[in-house]
Amino acid sequence: MVPASTDDGATAPESVPVVSDRPVAIGIVAGEASGDILGAGLIRALRKRYPNARFAGIGGPEMEAAGFHSLVPMERLSVMGLVEVLGRLRELFEIRHRVRDYFLTTPPDVVIGIDSPDFTIGLERQLRKAGIRTAHYVSPSVWAWRQNRIHKIARAVDRMLTLFPFEARFYEEHHVPVSFVGHPLADDIPMRVDTAHARRSLALDPDQPVLAILPGSRGGEIERLGSLFLSAARWLQERRTDLQLVIPCVNRAREKQVEALLASLDVQLPVRLVRGRSRAVMAAADVVLLASGTATLEAMLLKKPMVVGYRVAPVTFFLASRLVHIAHVALPNLLAQRELVPELLQNDATPEALGQAVLHQLEHPETVSALESAFDEFHRQLRRNASERAADAVKSLIGEGE
Repeated sequence: MVPASTDDGATAPESVPVVSDRPVAIGIVAGEASGDILGAGLIRALRKRYPNARFAGIGGPEMEAAGFHSLVPMERLSVMGLVEVLGRLRELFEIRHRVRDYFLTTPPDVVIGIDSPDFTIGLERQLRKAGIRTAHYVSPSVWAWRQNRIHKIARAVDRMLTLFPFEARFYEEHHVPVSFVGHPLADDIPMRVDTAHARRSLALDPDQPVLAILPGSRGGEIERLGSLFLSAARWLQERRTDLQLVIPCVNRAREKQVEALLASLDVQLPVRLVRGRSRAVMAAADVVLLASGTATLEAMLLKKPMVVGYRVAPVTFFLASRLVHIAHVALPNLLAQRELVPELLQNDATPEALGQAVLHQLEHPETVSALESAFDEFHRQLRRNASERAADAVKSLIGEGE
C-alpha cells in the first residue's frame, strides 16, 4: 500500500488501497495549523479506503475543505505561552468536555489526536477508557524530557504514529504500539532542489554565494535571535563582501521587526528581506543560519549546509539543561545521533562563533559534500508517503474493532 522509492528518489506508483463501503465514523482533533495540514492529508488517504467515512471533531480550514466537520473553531485551541494558556484554561477545559461528550454520545470507530498533546492526550485517555479506539499522530517530545509521560501516553493510545524513526524506537523500548509513518515534508520536498531556479525566482545573483538567515517566525524568537544573527552576518560581510544576505519574513509584522533591528545597527548591512517564501530562500542558499526547530528539518531536506543558533532566557536554559535528556537539538543531529551540523546554544552562540561556522561551510566544499550525502540518506528514510502509512495504521485499528 505504501509506494517504494525509486533509485533517483522519486516515488513509485502508489498501489491501490483496499476499499471498504463500511460507513465508518472517524474522530480527529487538531489544535494548530500544522496539525490541520496533517489532518487534511490523513482524511484524503482514509477516504480512499472508506469512501463513506464521516469525519468530525476539531480541525481547521484544510481539514474542512477535505470534508471534515469541526465542532468548534480550531483557532480556539491555538494558544501560545503560559500566561495565555492560564487565561483561557476554563474555556479549553469546556471545549475538551464538549468534544469528549460528543464522542461518548455518538462513539466513532476511532479517534485520532494530532499533536497538541496537552489537550489531546488527556482526551484520548478518557475516550479509550470508555472503549473507543485511539491513535495519536506526531509524538510529543517525551523521548527528550519528562519521560515519565510515557506511562500516561500508554494508557491513552492504542497506537502512536511517529514522524521520525528515533521516536518509534523509544516507544518500542517502552512497549507502546507504534508506527513510524515518515514525515510529510519529506514527501513534499523533491529529492533534488534546483538552486539556480530558486535564485532566479528571487532575482539573486546566480554567481555570488547566498546566506539565508532565519531567526524564527515568531516575534519573541526574532527579539531574542534577530540582533545576534544580524551581528553574525555583519562579521561575515566584513570577510566576504560577495555574500548575499537574505531573510524571509513570515508576514509584514515580522518584516517590520527585522527592519527595526537593521536600522539599529551602527553600520548599514545589505540584507534582502523577502515576504514569506522561506523554502525558496533556503533553496537558493549556499548555507543557512537558522534557529532550532522545524526549519532545520526543511533545510536538511533541501540538502543545505546549516549552522544552528539558539538562545532562551537564562532561567529557562538552566532548567532545560537539567530536564532534557538529549545531547542535540537540531533535527539532523537527532537523526544522526551525533553533531552533523554545528549547534551553538546560549553562551556559545556569539556573532563570531556563528560567523566562523558559516564561513567554514562556505569555504570547505568537502564538508558540504559529506553533509549532502547524509541529508540525502535521511530524506529517503523519511520519504515514506506519510499520509498513506498513517491511514493504514488507522485502518488496522478500525479493523480490530470490527
